[in-house]
Amino acid sequence: VEALAPRIAELVDELLSGFRGGRGDLVHDFAEPLPVIVIAEILGIPASDRAAFKRWSDAVVTGDPSGSREMAAYFTRLIEGRRDDPTGPDLISALLRAELGADDEAAGRRLTGQELLGFCMLLLVAGNETTTNLLSNAVQTLSEHPDTRDAAAQDPALWPATVEEVLRFRSPVQSMFRVTTTDVPMGGQVIPAGSWTVAWIGSANRDDAVFAEPDRFDPRRSPNRHLAFGHGIHFCLGAPLARLEA
Repeated sequence: VEALAPRIAELVDELLSGFRGGRGDLVHDFAEPLPVIVIAEILGIPASDRAAFKRWSDAVVTGDPSGSREMAAYFTRLIEGRRDDPTGPDLISALLRAELGADDEAAGRRLTGQELLGFCMLLLVAGNETTTNLLSNAVQTLSEHPDTRDAAAQDPALWPATVEEVLRFRSPVQSMFRVTTTDVPMGGQVIPAGSWTVAWIGSANRDDAVFAEPDRFDPRRSPNRHLAFGHGIHFCLGAPLARLEA
């Protein structure tokens, strides 16, 4: 991920140069296209297909099944083409090369075609909407706290902690569905095994039992044990990339 930093910086400059007279639509012209372009380049997707990527991703997020079907068909064709020649620098080719080297259990386990397809679709959707939200939230939050914005502009070393506090203060993902595998005692109640639950990440990140003055934006907050990227086995695969883009 760190190796992507120069290319991401180039993309940021290119997108911002499109703002006419210093004006533009932050979401439409910057926060939406940047994550799509980055993920597309990681996966080795032609630039001509980026618009379709964005459309499919939005459809999946809003629950439109047509997006999933079209995206699955596209990636299936792409993966099969890469199987014939997995020598490219993209992530799909790298995964296929790893499979070719996994000739026994000790070397590693091959991804099935369905797993590889799901992996590609997950990267596209998860790395798109969430990072768009993070970028937009960051600009809105810093516009409301100009002293913090000016301090970070003067001292780049302040940016990592500032981004972490944005992640806590305005979580890019507000909630996630989970299913309990066992009975879960919580808050004097018991959530039965097999129950659908909604885990409110945004609420957890404002928990006054964990964070002092949780409704105050404070980039100096330490430790900052936010749950914006999830926790445990569900921790976000793309967290380093989202942080780098922000």
